[in-house]
Amino acid sequence: MRFSRRVTIRQVATRAGVSEAAVSYALNGRSGVSEMTRAKVLAAARELGWAPNLAARSLGLSRANAIGLVLVRPPRVLIVDSYLTQMLSGVEAELNRNGMSLLLHLVDEVDDTVDVYRRWFAGRHVDGVIVTDVRPQDPRIDALVELGLPAAVIGGHTGPDTISSVDADAAGTAARVADYLRALGHRSFARVAGVAELLHTRQRDAAFAAAVDRAGLDRHRVLHTNYSAVDGMRAMLDLMSGADPPTAVVFDNDVMAAAALKVVHDLGRSVPGDVSVIAWDDSDLCQITVPAITAVEQTPAHQAELTARALLRTLHTGDVSHITLPPGTLHVRESTRPLRPRHP
Repeated sequence: MRFSRRVTIRQVATRAGVSEAAVSYALNGRSGVSEMTRAKVLAAARELGWAPNLAARSLGLSRANAIGLVLVRPPRVLIVDSYLTQMLSGVEAELNRNGMSLLLHLVDEVDDTVDVYRRWFAGRHVDGVIVTDVRPQDPRIDALVELGLPAAVIGGHTGPDTISSVDADAAGTAARVADYLRALGHRSFARVAGVAELLHTRQRDAAFAAAVDRAGLDRHRVLHTNYSAVDGMRAMLDLMSGADPPTAVVFDNDVMAAAALKVVHDLGRSVPGDVSVIAWDDSDLCQITVPAITAVEQTPAHQAELTARALLRTLHTGDVSHITLPPGTLHVRESTRPLRPRHP
């Protein structure tokens, strides 16, 4: 006996000439599409032999009043990662204003996230999901499109335009940092970056490379890490132990920048006397270290709040939006100074 594969929402969308989001709303009997579009979708579905399962039919008729968020993180990271706590506070703020709950789940691998989405969808646990830490060709995006589960991304994504996103201006922020370092007289600097496979890390890689070329800086070395204090210290030791260490180092988060101060101290050197330090993520931690760390304020709570708002708008009207926030604000503190000539 031959079994045909289940017809997907994407196939129906292609046949009808509309977006996947429009298909989801039309097939589930929800507002957000015109009657003409709904008729086109239903006709295409009949031609392809599409039939909803019971879980999908139920999901279209009731609301869970909850939004899901799956993080690919070990639980202990939430204790020290200020970016995550600010992000969660932004999501919660917008959901609370709208009488919605947040369903948070932690997994070890990206593929585990897809399994969670399917369980949530089948059990009607959430009305939509927020996605973060997107990878290029991320399997989560494809799964959400296939399920017809509304979603919004914190950051950029390479998936279809049917999923809203609120991104940061990596190019503008990198230019501000590079121009600032050049104004201080620095010509060689390094960057201790985050996880190489993440899309936003690759965006920063490209943004810094372009900013370095434009600013005329001599050297731009990048070391990728897992964002932890240990990895940050290991990277700083590698950079400062070389024959020609950089005069400035930019870290992709506050935790690594703060940890790097200890490495410089243990080597018998000083910040900013021997090396200037900048953190891409500003936080209270950057302000209480000695010296206080020059840092870029990214407003992750605001970005997450706008993402939750975009998702709720999709749920209510079917509208999809793509927002890019202005470049981050550079707060100058004691960890940076004008470059002094090095004496032999």
